Amino acid sequence: MLKRLLFVLIMFSLLPKLYAQTEDEFSSALDSARNAEDNKKDSVIFTAKYVRYTNLATMKKGTKTYQIDTSHVNFQYYNKQNLPWDPSINLGSYGLATRDLLFNPNKTIGFQSGYHALERYLLTSDSIQYYRARARYSELYAVGFFFDDQVFRAKLAQNINPHLNIGAEYHATNTDGYYNNQEYSDRKGAVFAWYESPNKRYNLLTNFNFNTLDATENGSVLNDTLFRDTSSNKSPASYPVRLDGQQANRPFNKWKDMGFFVRQSYYLGRIDTVSGNGPDAEIRPTNVIAHNTRLRQQKYIFFKNQADIANAFPMNNLVRTDDTTKISTISNDFTYSFYLRGKTLKNEAKVELGFQNDLIWYADSAMSKFFQNSMVKGAIGYKFSDKVDVNAMANQIVVGRNFGDFLYEAYADIHINDIVGKLRIGAYTQNKSPEMIFQNANLSYHSWNEDSFDLEKTKTQNLNFQYANDKIGFSGKLEYFLINNYTYFKEVDNPDNSFLLNKMIEPAQAGNLNLLKLTVTQNFKFRRFHLDNRVVYQKSDAMDILATPELYTWHSLYYANKLYNVMDFRIGTDVRFNTPFRTPSYAINAGQFYNDNLGLEFSTYPVVDFWLTGNIDRVNLFLSYNFANQHISPRGYYTVRRYPMNPAFLRFGVSWKFYD
Repeated sequence: MLKRLLFVLIMFSLLPKLYAQTEDEFSSALDSARNAEDNKKDSVIFTAKYVRYTNLATMKKGTKTYQIDTSHVNFQYYNKQNLPWDPSINLGSYGLATRDLLFNPNKTIGFQSGYHALERYLLTSDSIQYYRARARYSELYAVGFFFDDQVFRAKLAQNINPHLNIGAEYHATNTDGYYNNQEYSDRKGAVFAWYESPNKRYNLLTNFNFNTLDATENGSVLNDTLFRDTSSNKSPASYPVRLDGQQANRPFNKWKDMGFFVRQSYYLGRIDTVSGNGPDAEIRPTNVIAHNTRLRQQKYIFFKNQADIANAFPMNNLVRTDDTTKISTISNDFTYSFYLRGKTLKNEAKVELGFQNDLIWYADSAMSKFFQNSMVKGAIGYKFSDKVDVNAMANQIVVGRNFGDFLYEAYADIHINDIVGKLRIGAYTQNKSPEMIFQNANLSYHSWNEDSFDLEKTKTQNLNFQYANDKIGFSGKLEYFLINNYTYFKEVDNPDNSFLLNKMIEPAQAGNLNLLKLTVTQNFKFRRFHLDNRVVYQKSDAMDILATPELYTWHSLYYANKLYNVMDFRIGTDVRFNTPFRTPSYAINAGQFYNDNLGLEFSTYPVVDFWLTGNIDRVNLFLSYNFANQHISPRGYYTVRRYPMNPAFLRFGVSWKFYD
């Protein structure tokens, strides 16, 4: 079959030449002219600047595209659990339940499920990129090969004509983990399209995406002191775990998430063009009407089929558990935006008004309910040249289940010049309903409803100040939070240490809670040597409730150069560290992290990684060895109670980009 296909392709490539030979019999002059034309070299050389993309957040302001990133900077951070700028605690293997290490407030209002443990791995409608490419663009990405983590991604985008681009992407992951029953797999993808009318006034963005995330649950290892036995050289897989069911009895948490999104927008009145008609041209409208429609279906499934002999769950005689929570949402969002700007385009005033309606169908093993929310939205802003930009926005739910939720925010950006740097001063106030899992849970081991606890809305006041100076490689952000009714999970009070109450969790709320968070980044460069540093300091009067460390630091020392003028590379080492903090536990079938009654603070240690990244033409690659200091000290560590983190491991990854 392959030989036949090649034969057909060769014949098609020869047809123009055969046709030219026939024409020779009629006109030698035409032949000479044609030969001269055919022998011309193609003057169009496609480079990365001809492949550009945009996203939903950008298109809400106008039409603007970005050049694809072909560099290998930060390419080694393939695991979303171990991002230096967004560290996490987790169950010890790629893809398993994860929670932010640092305090990161959720600024979303309205209905939310409350399930976040696998959220970092979702491919959502808002994260889709839409392309504009003069030539077909494709990308292949692979990590692992013969290692425990095998991550694969493929993406393809092509302009059908100058106004329509369609594309698709597919992700597949399989990981074995280190301890028994730590397997994880996902299959996710999207099909997307971007249409822009010839007069550049009408834009259509649409995508369909799907996710299936499958995380095996082992209930943690039975040996709570496995790192203290210095005489033992056992492999992680040799330690027994609390949940050891296999094949049809394998315990797991599975998320299924599908969505469809379409956005239509039309520019009325005058439109201004920045950067001419080149590939980086930007269109700024004066009037925009837009409509967004979202359809989304989410399923959260927990399954096990074995007796709980090792006490992984609260006391119960259940053998088979099959909990399913299903949420379906239809959302419609209407907006009108008005921009007023001068002829120089430096001064700009904007006003935006919007209305959003959400229809929600919720179902679990014991109840099925319908909810809806209607939200009004508004934003105003004024840009003084390119030096000062002041903005304010307001979102308020006026009808529905989450009536009274609001988010009001304002900020000012000030950029005098590159030497002085730029700063942002901001503030917001938020009133947020407890997420659904805090209000209703009909699970095999946990059950409560809205009448069980008198939960109030969480009120958050925030002030923040940011400063950045690219000249000296510095950026810093100071944040103050005042939070009332902070909502979290805790283990049921058990002063008599009753076995019947162990691992039973319930929602709880804290009173007034203060938090100061300071984030500082400073990067140094000496010739070809670089030292990047990030330090986060957090201080609260309720650190045990927040279950977060007081100090987190990350440092990266590397050497950057070009090898034989062919391969651009970086080679270096990372060190990250955080101070001890109250380590949370994990409720398996609820998929929630909670504060237990024991309140342990595990010892913490620096974690050292070595890595190499490189770029050869359109190929990026990395090689990393993580937790290298395990061979010296410590032998292992925890970030979640009872769940040891993974041992030292080697990873290799590569990506190819094609655009001609």
